[in-house]
Amino acid sequence: MPVTQEFIEFLIKQNQMQSEQIEGLNQTISELNATIKELREQLNKNSGNSSKPPSTDGFKKATKSLREKSGKKRGGQKGHQGTHLAVLSKSDEVKQHMHADCTACPYRDKCAAKACVRETRNVIDAVVEVNITAHEKLCVEVCPLCGKPKTGDFPKDVKANVQYGKNLQALVVAFNTVGAVSVNRIHEILGGVFNIPLSTGTIKNMVTRCAQKIQPALEKIRQKLSESPLVHCDETGTNVDGKLHWIHNVSNGSYTYMTVSKKRGYEGIKSVGILPDYRGIIVHDCWASYWKFDNVTHSVCCAHLLKELNGIIENDPEQTWADKFKKLLLRMKKAKDKAISAGKEILSVFTIQKYKREYDSIIKDAYAENPEPVQPKKKRGRVKRGKILALIDRLQKHKGAVCLFLEKLGVPFDNNQAERDIRNIKTKTKVCGCFRNETGAEEYMGLMSFIGTAHKNGFDSYHAIEMALSGKSNQIWCVGAE
Repeated sequence: MPVTQEFIEFLIKQNQMQSEQIEGLNQTISELNATIKELREQLNKNSGNSSKPPSTDGFKKATKSLREKSGKKRGGQKGHQGTHLAVLSKSDEVKQHMHADCTACPYRDKCAAKACVRETRNVIDAVVEVNITAHEKLCVEVCPLCGKPKTGDFPKDVKANVQYGKNLQALVVAFNTVGAVSVNRIHEILGGVFNIPLSTGTIKNMVTRCAQKIQPALEKIRQKLSESPLVHCDETGTNVDGKLHWIHNVSNGSYTYMTVSKKRGYEGIKSVGILPDYRGIIVHDCWASYWKFDNVTHSVCCAHLLKELNGIIENDPEQTWADKFKKLLLRMKKAKDKAISAGKEILSVFTIQKYKREYDSIIKDAYAENPEPVQPKKKRGRVKRGKILALIDRLQKHKGAVCLFLEKLGVPFDNNQAERDIRNIKTKTKVCGCFRNETGAEEYMGLMSFIGTAHKNGFDSYHAIEMALSGKSNQIWCVGAE
């Protein structure tokens, strides 16, 4: 059969169509492989290799720990000073026990008077009592001095015919805030323990009154944090009236300040009222919105970086740079801790530059292992860089913030302070489900800010609330360290 020009053109055209089809299929396969890889990484994520909280791990423990093994056995070590339950006050009641044979003996009392104590065992228990104080207003019909009638006055805090005292109110607020107990459960528990008809509305009013009394203290906390040289920042989501809201936290070792906002980003952080005019160092988890505050010095939480690096090491073993960078961060932390233990205020310039050169070398290797992605044909927009390349970009761009803990020994390696301060919010959300309205959420944030600050200044939660209800919230500043 003779090969005509038309047949040749047909074959060429068919070949081009098949080439385009193959190219499209290859692109689809690449996209599907990327999706499969992403889903596998999602399944392998836990609290040790990502930002997921430990509560999402279930009964399966995270495979990687950020702490290195010490080589010691679990539990108490040899030579450590043990502790035990001790009697802190004099016994309120003494019960004596004799041999069982002496129960019906006629000489029991005589023997008991002469018996010696062989051993004493103490049982510490709590006795719940309800104390009702009746305040009576007395009236003297004729005063012997002035001849006029004189009527007494009730204390300022006694305003109703029947009301609840400060101790019970403090217990209710402590249950609702620190204990994360819902109003209905407080009503049930205290009704059973004290046999008091404490309604849910009364419980809510007690919490509201306490939240109103601490407003001056909250403003003082905000002012103290604005003046401090370093603060920790973090945010977490919660449910308010069926909608997602964000809790923003600014804190340090002495003060805690939390607010609630509908926004997570710049506007939500700005609404706290601290960072816009702040001039110190802020430690955060590298959330993009924090970088919009150019009036501050940034420090990145390296514990979060270690988690991301763990995720790459587990899911992408071909990425050799990740293990090198992880070991570099741990060596930098060890050098910092060693310098602090030796009483140094700063590391030598030579040591800092040595680590920074190694930092740059690893980032260079990381880019070599992850070349720039190619723009697919017939696709517009920015090329998707992927999580690994995005992390490398962050490490290069924010090198100063990552290494700040090494240059300034007063800057912590991680952002654990903010995470500890905000952790109770997640417990409250899981136990109670949600906040019914924004007012209730704001009251809770204010109370937790006050209680957290009081705890850092040497006061336990119950007595801090009791002081607030008594109008003595300013006393928490007497012990605190700046």
